[in-house]
Amino acid sequence: MVQTGPTAVVAGAGIAGLASALGLAQAGWQVTVLERAAELGEVGAGVALSRNGVASLRGLGLDDEAISSIGVSTRAGGTFDLRGGPIMPIEASAAHAEAVTMRGVYRPRLHDALLDRVRAHDVHVKTGAAVTDVVAGSPDGEQAVVTAGGTDHRADLVIAADGVNSAVRTALAPQQRPVYSGYSSWRAVVPVAIDPAVLTQYWGPHAEFGTMPVGPELTYWYGYVAMPQGSRLLDEHTAARERFAGWAEPVRDIIDATPPAAVLRHDVVHLPGGMRRYHLGRVLAVGDAAHAMLPTMGQGAATALEDGVCVARLVAEPVASGGELAGALAEFDAVRRPRCRTIARAALASALIGSHLGPFWQGARNALMRRTPSSVISRGAHAVMDWTPPPPRP
Repeated sequence: MVQTGPTAVVAGAGIAGLASALGLAQAGWQVTVLERAAELGEVGAGVALSRNGVASLRGLGLDDEAISSIGVSTRAGGTFDLRGGPIMPIEASAAHAEAVTMRGVYRPRLHDALLDRVRAHDVHVKTGAAVTDVVAGSPDGEQAVVTAGGTDHRADLVIAADGVNSAVRTALAPQQRPVYSGYSSWRAVVPVAIDPAVLTQYWGPHAEFGTMPVGPELTYWYGYVAMPQGSRLLDEHTAARERFAGWAEPVRDIIDATPPAAVLRHDVVHLPGGMRRYHLGRVLAVGDAAHAMLPTMGQGAATALEDGVCVARLVAEPVASGGELAGALAEFDAVRRPRCRTIARAALASALIGSHLGPFWQGARNALMRRTPSSVISRGAHAVMDWTPPPPRP
């Protein structure tokens, strides 16, 4: 069947890009996804997908069976000090426990689920297509042009979903650059079960460690630590084991159970404040390209999915029905930018009192948080996680 709808080019085939491509295709757009990597796929790591992320998947048409297939139901189990002493534990029977329910997701499964649906909607996904130039065009005039792999792609809309080091953002807003957080993160997925099967976080001086189930016999862990940017380590597994040698037994055990080849590490960069505006001409930025934030709120994947369903509801559907692109892009910016900035600020605040805190303040912080009412957790969690997608547009 020949498609005749408006056209879109999506730069980036990660979670934000595929979610956006799916939303556009479902609204009748002709969509091409350009991915700079030679092969499609996601790095084998975990995602704590909170309720807002799950709501976004449903908004994109995934049913309960599909959502269940990408991970396991879990919850936040609370925060502990580096020796395993409780700072702010969350009991399963607590009144606020519903506020911190989530799904522990193996990231490649999430990526595959989105990719399968994108392909089912006849979206063309082109690999080895690194963006080298962008002409933004005008919402009420010339189309946008994306140059990738020596080929010009013209479109009514371009989605910049090419990550924190976005080539599209660099071409159009080079002054808005990501910065190094001062922290690097080890990650691994291990074929073992943990008990209790919840997200557990440990805080120590300039470091954080977390474990979470992402399958019945599959556990994700991360170790987020202060480190000079670009550090080169001869053996990542040994370095992680040494860095957390004095920590609680569950931390040491999960590292010891990890095959050395499974340990990954990346420097954590973010985009302080996010982009000053999420759209320029016919280009709209989503995901980390627009608002890369620190990982301390665990909202990177969820906000990327939120962006995807909002591309569908606020842009794709109205324009496909004859609405003006300029107004749709402005509405997306007005809806998404304040929310993502608020979450990014909360992530920074969480880092400052948590993993970024030095040794001198550990005891005072822990004592203060032990006296914090559990209702504070509920209010903070609900403010982020009670988000639902905008209603479909006629």
